[in-house]
Amino acid sequence: MDRELEEASLKLSWLNYAFARNEFQTCITLLSELKVLLIKFPSLPPTFEQTPNAVAELKLARAVYELAVVLSIKIGDQDAFGRNFVQLKVFYMDTRGMIPPSPDEYPISGLNLMRLLAENRIAEFHTELELLPLGALDHPCIKYSVELEQAFMEGTYNRLINGRQAVPHETYLYFMDLLAETIRDEISDCSGQAYDHLPVNDAMEMLMFSSDQQLLEHISERQGEWEVQNRSVLFDMAKPQPHVGVHSLQLIKQSLCYAQELEQVV
Repeated sequence: MDRELEEASLKLSWLNYAFARNEFQTCITLLSELKVLLIKFPSLPPTFEQTPNAVAELKLARAVYELAVVLSIKIGDQDAFGRNFVQLKVFYMDTRGMIPPSPDEYPISGLNLMRLLAENRIAEFHTELELLPLGALDHPCIKYSVELEQAFMEGTYNRLINGRQAVPHETYLYFMDLLAETIRDEISDCSGQAYDHLPVNDAMEMLMFSSDQQLLEHISERQGEWEVQNRSVLFDMAKPQPHVGVHSLQLIKQSLCYAQELEQVV
C-alpha cells in the first residue's frame, strides 16, 4: 500500500471515530486534511487511471465524501451538503462496475431528494430521480422521498407534516424540519392572497402550529407583512396599498417613450 493511501486510511479511521463521538469540529479538520490527500490519488475522477491501488482509492474516497455529506447535516450546513453531494455523485454514477456499490448510496441519494424538495426545487428533484438506476424506487429511502413530493404537489400538507414520524433514518429529520418551513411559507403566501384576516385559532390550525407563540414567531419572520389585532391575523390584503410614487411614474413615462420610439422604428 502506498504511503498516501495508508495515511488516508488512518485518517478515515480517526474521522469515523470522531464522528461516532459527535466531535464535529475534529471531523471538520480531519475531513479537510483527507480531501487534500485525495488529490494525490491518480485513480480518482476525472482521470480514473488504472493503478494497482485504484479500487482501494476509489472506495476510500467515496467513503470520505459519504461521511462529509452526513456531517454537513449534523452541523446544519446545507451549502456544504450540496457541494459534497455533487462530488460524491460522481462516484455513484461513474464508478459502476469499477467498485462494488455502496450500501449508503440510496439513503444518501434520498437525502439529496429531500434537500431539493425542502428548497422547493421540484424540477431538479425529478432530474435527480431520473438519474437513479432502475429499481431505485423500491428502496425505502427513495420511495419515502417520492411519496413526500407527491403529497407536496397535491397540497396534502398534513401528510407531509405527519411524515416526520415515519422517516427511514434520523438524518432525514433535518430536511423534514426544513420542508415543514417550506410548506408553511407556501400556505402563508396563499393565505395572504385568499384572506383579509383570520382568527388566531384558525390561522394556527391552517399553519399547523400547536401554540400562539409559534404563530407569533412565524408572523415576526414575515417582516411586517402580517400583524395581530383583536385575536385576528391581518394579512397583506387588509393593509392599504401604497400609492404609485414619483419614481414609479417616471419609470412608466420612460417605458411609454421607449414604446413610442420602437413604434416609429417599425
